[in-house]
Amino acid sequence: MTLSLSLQERYQAGDSPLHHLDPRVKVVMTLLLILGVVLTPEGAWPAYPLLWAVIGGLAAVGGLGAVRVARAGSVALPFALAAVTLLFTVPGQPIASIFGLPITDAGLTRFLSIMIRSWLAVQAALVLAMSTHFTDLLWALGSLRVPGTLVAIITFMYRYLFTLKDEAARLLRARAARSGILPGYRSGGPLFWRARVAGGMIGNLFLRSYERSERVYAAMLARGYSGQMRMLTPPQLTWGAIWWGAVPVAALLLVEMLAFLVWT
Repeated sequence: MTLSLSLQERYQAGDSPLHHLDPRVKVVMTLLLILGVVLTPEGAWPAYPLLWAVIGGLAAVGGLGAVRVARAGSVALPFALAAVTLLFTVPGQPIASIFGLPITDAGLTRFLSIMIRSWLAVQAALVLAMSTHFTDLLWALGSLRVPGTLVAIITFMYRYLFTLKDEAARLLRARAARSGILPGYRSGGPLFWRARVAGGMIGNLFLRSYERSERVYAAMLARGYSGQMRMLTPPQLTWGAIWWGAVPVAALLLVEMLAFLVWT
């Protein structure tokens, strides 16, 4: 399970100013960056490289690598392809056609803007995840008055997702150990039989998860858990951290002003 956590976690340990910045400041700064990216006007093409420069500058300060973060942010592009219908549905001047469907200039502008903004927003979130330990991030959310129930759900979901994965892997190994396979023959039975076996495994996994959750919760109550995440030495919010976090936000505001007043 420890190996799974180390492979899945995005956090990259470091000694940069971004790593040492108060996690509350980083959460607020990231949310403002994402909000600014989303609100950038469509077709304000000069604004997008400047926004990437702000996010890439944060990645460089944190020693994360602007190119590396940009490459990792491309994970959002396949999901943004859901907006491909805008090419054909947004009214505008036809500029091309595919299979007889006209592509309008306004549709192309909106589609490309959504793709770029999705890519930039994911990069901002990755900078936060790669420079902030998950426990610090959860503590910051609680300090910013995010409902405690939601923080607890996120905590346990992240913590025990890999445990459930290991439980499922053990069930699959047990099934493989009890399944004889003759050379040249297909293992298992018809589709209905396979569905019944899969349903039984899912039910078994649910029961194991429920029993484990009861044991874990009882152990947590025995150790004084009161529904809140605690830190031994919570960091003090300083004016220096606030000013440090205000720098990229100020750059964002400048880009947005130019986008709305000059480039639209």
